[in-house]
Formats: sequence, structure tokens, C-alpha cells
Amino acid sequence: MTANNPLKLALGSLLMLIPLGASATLMREVPFDEKVGNSASIIAGRCVRTESQWDRGGKRILTYATFSIEKTLRGAPRPNREITIVIPGGSVGNIRQDTIGVPSFSEGDENVLFLRNTDLGPTVAYLEQGAYAITTEGGERMVRPVATEAVHIDEQRGVAVPAEEARPLRQFESDVRAAEQRIAFQRNQMIESRRRKAAEETSIWTAVKRNKLLVMLALVGATLATWTLLRRR
Repeated sequence: MTANNPLKLALGSLLMLIPLGASATLMREVPFDEKVGNSASIIAGRCVRTESQWDRGGKRILTYATFSIEKTLRGAPRPNREITIVIPGGSVGNIRQDTIGVPSFSEGDENVLFLRNTDLGPTVAYLEQGAYAITTEGGERMVRPVATEAVHIDEQRGVAVPAEEARPLRQFESDVRAAEQRIAFQRNQMIESRRRKAAEETSIWTAVKRNKLLVMLALVGATLATWTLLRRR
């Protein structure tokens, strides 16, 4: 869910990417429900190819990573079972550009990706926090955050928090569904609260209109009482 407080948003933006020495980055910890709620889609798949090229203006290098989709955890499944995402940075010839906090992928990598749509195409939401690696451990497919040197900060408490623990892919799927249910419940509560407020306001104004004469007499009476009191003084 997205915060509505402008100051909170500003602080959150500042925390998303603040250099911390030569090898670390200070980043706002993005709650799991926020990532789920603000992602256009969430997919699990394998990287089958990557290609880096200059953008149309010739100023930035962009890398296009194509994934074969194994599962769609959120959003509409794609008919061709493939998706190509765009990532800032990469290498063209002997020139390399890197963007702090942006995940990189290689052919054969298996990942869960939280995606958002841009003018250039789908990209990973929330930088490295929107990418998870899938590994097989003891016969169980596990999902863990991609390796990062960033330090994640809880913006509510202002303290560093540890990385998410690894969990089985099936548990990760269940967590996504549970997050969607919580988001839908909160959204419905907001809608119902607004509906009740609007109904109450309508009821008040309807009562005022129906009893316009009584309201006017009450106002006149209050005005006369005030004027009489002031005269006595």
C-alpha cells in the first residue's frame, strides 16, 4: 500500500537510495504487502537470454532480460509464456554502466520478480527488493532475496532490519495470496468507510432540507436571544 503522508513519502524517497560509504547503500525497507499491492505482476521463471544496448538517445545502456515464465503469482498469465524486462545498466563493447541497487540477471538464473510497467517495458519494482532468487536446497525449491550490499532501514522505527528469510516457493505463493487478501480487505474497508461518511452527510443535508423552516426559525430564535442578552448588558 502506498503512504498518503507527503512527508512520509519524501523521507521514504530519500531513504530508497543514500550512499553509505564505499560499498554499501542505505535503502528503505519496502513491506511485502506494499510490493505485492503496487506490482503489476509477479512471475517466477528462468532467464533464457540477455541483451544490452544503448537507448535511443545514445546516453544510457539498457539491458533486456527475457524470462521463460514458470508461474504467474499475480496478474494475467502471458500466452507466450515469456516476458522481456528492461533493466538500467549493462555492457556494450568496452563500456559498462552500473546503477546502484538495480538487480542483474544471467542466462540460467531462476527468479521471482515483482514487475511494474514503464514506457520502455516491464521492469523490476523497488530495485533489488523486487527480485528474489530461486534455489534448490535439499530437494526443496527455496525463494530468497537476491544478494545485496544495501542496508535496509525500517522507516517507522529508523533501524536496520535483516533480510527476509528464505522460504519454500509454495509458501511464497501462499504469502502473495495472503497479502492480496489483506490488501483487498483494507481497500473494501476504505470504500465502506467512505460510503458511510457520504451517506451520513447526505442524511444530514436531507434532514436540513426537509426541515428548512424549523432550522430557519431556530436560527432566528438564537439570533434574537443573543441580541436580547447583549441589550441587557
